[in-house]
Amino acid sequence: MLMDLKVKEFADRLAAGVPTPGGGSASALAGCLAASLGSMVCDLTIGKTKYEAVRPDMERAREALSGMRRDLVALVDRDAEAYDEVARAMKLPRETPEEKTARQEALGKANQFATEIPVKTAETCLAVLEQVRIVAEKGNPNAVSDAGVAAHLAHTGLSGAALNVRINLPGIPDRDQASRIEERLARMEAGAERLLSETREIVARRMRG
Repeated sequence: MLMDLKVKEFADRLAAGVPTPGGGSASALAGCLAASLGSMVCDLTIGKTKYEAVRPDMERAREALSGMRRDLVALVDRDAEAYDEVARAMKLPRETPEEKTARQEALGKANQFATEIPVKTAETCLAVLEQVRIVAEKGNPNAVSDAGVAAHLAHTGLSGAALNVRINLPGIPDRDQASRIEERLARMEAGAERLLSETREIVARRMRG
């Protein structure tokens, strides 16, 4: 499993001249790191008397971020698996009409899977951004810069996932479905831009004291 690797080993695998792990896995990892940082800020807030009033908010955020972190860890591997499915379908024989039909069907299914995974990554990164905004606003101000870093990482994870969705959309046979996915993706990107902007403003204000 990719996420069983140490940081250097994963980076070496990412740098190798092979397709997986690639940008999709890296995007999921960025989101995972964002969720981890958000959780850290929660833990640096919970239990401190001066922040007792926001404890319920931080506990809810920590629980949500913990689940998202687990999901994104799994998506690091699932993205690589999705690409491998496409690669296997591409290698199917296409000499006869029957083989061509079977290959086209396999490619359609593989591209569907390869699109669904980064869509899920994008959705989860957006959810991380929503929680990180709360953490930046209410968490321990001494760690507000970490919340800012988390916001940028989550935004990067979503942006990277969106690129991976769009490169696979042409391979989806149902063009109406592809259009719906594109519209959904555009809404997520707009939401992420808003959340990042708001969080940056919160972080800058709280850092000024």
